[in-house]
Amino acid sequence: MNNPPMPDARPRFKRTRPVPAPERAEGALLRAKIALTLTIVALLLAAPYFLSEFRLSLLGKYLAFAILAIGIDLIWGYTGILSLGHGVFFGLGAYCMAMHLKLAASGGQLPDFMSWSGVEKLPWFWEPFASPWFALLAAIGVPTALAAALGYLTFRNRIRGAFFSILSQALVIVTVTLFIGQQGFTGGTNGLTNFDSFLGIKLSEPATKIGLYYAAVLLLGIVYALGRFAVGSRFGRVLTAIRDGENRVRFLGYNPVAYKVFVFAVSGALAGLAGILFVMMEGIISPAQMNIVPSIEMVLWVAIGGRGTLSGAVFGALLTNCAKTYFSESYPEGWLFFLGGLFVIVVLFLPRGIAGLWSDGIRWLSTRRDRHDKRSSDSGRNAEGGASASAG
Repeated sequence: MNNPPMPDARPRFKRTRPVPAPERAEGALLRAKIALTLTIVALLLAAPYFLSEFRLSLLGKYLAFAILAIGIDLIWGYTGILSLGHGVFFGLGAYCMAMHLKLAASGGQLPDFMSWSGVEKLPWFWEPFASPWFALLAAIGVPTALAAALGYLTFRNRIRGAFFSILSQALVIVTVTLFIGQQGFTGGTNGLTNFDSFLGIKLSEPATKIGLYYAAVLLLGIVYALGRFAVGSRFGRVLTAIRDGENRVRFLGYNPVAYKVFVFAVSGALAGLAGILFVMMEGIISPAQMNIVPSIEMVLWVAIGGRGTLSGAVFGALLTNCAKTYFSESYPEGWLFFLGGLFVIVVLFLPRGIAGLWSDGIRWLSTRRDRHDKRSSDSGRNAEGGASASAG
């Protein structure tokens, strides 16, 4: 009679499915992004303690530029709209804020540049800017309205690609020419300057400069968080679909014009917000800062950082402007060549920008580590097999 087999007394362990290498790489990339984000936030919050007043003001200005870069990334990186005229929206926001600051500095009198130009009475469109709240509202509302109107007229007629980019540059030329020509109302080529206070607070005080810096940090964090939420939602997926195939989106029942007009208006609003922060920290705004060259530089910030990634837009704005400051201070005669070389290198060798290089580097390190762990595990199993064979 055969005896029944004895039950296996060895403990049985539930096998778990190994995590695929691509998923492990994405997890490593996410952890690296979180660590980098926390490090940057900590450095930004601690900056007033180790930077001079001048350097802190520069960094605050660069943070304002990063807000503008997020707006450009939303329309270019995610929607495929290349605007070469965002300097106009930035300048309009700055001018609206500067008009109030100039009136406050004049103490109820006619601004000095108007007196020099022969203007005897405050123009009617300047009068509402005596209110700081109207100025803040107009600084965001005017660029938003102009962007919405321009977007509706162009996108409704299916003007896109290079034609839209050329049209946006034409807007810059018209606006700059108008602001320079109306010297009695806009300050001409000199622009608006000589501000001293806002809501009774002296802008030149160190405490005010620190407060403006932290305001820029806070607003950048809010704009970035809202941008991440938007691009991760259904709205963001529709924007990406418009970028990749607008006609297909239209055939699926969506209205690309409404989405494009809305995101373009939001981008204009962010440019106006950046203009508010810029003029309060820099103390001047002129037509030169809303011309064609600054407008193209704004696009280059996003290209260098990596379009289609909001973090890349922020990093590109900060890195490019820091490099511009460093090269101009260290090499005053040849800094344009260094900066131009940086642009050429990124365009030719880093088509996905610095953010793409960062992501590829993290994935490569994660894959290399997985291969090393796999080789170590295989060597251990082979050694155990050899020892068992010898014992047998």
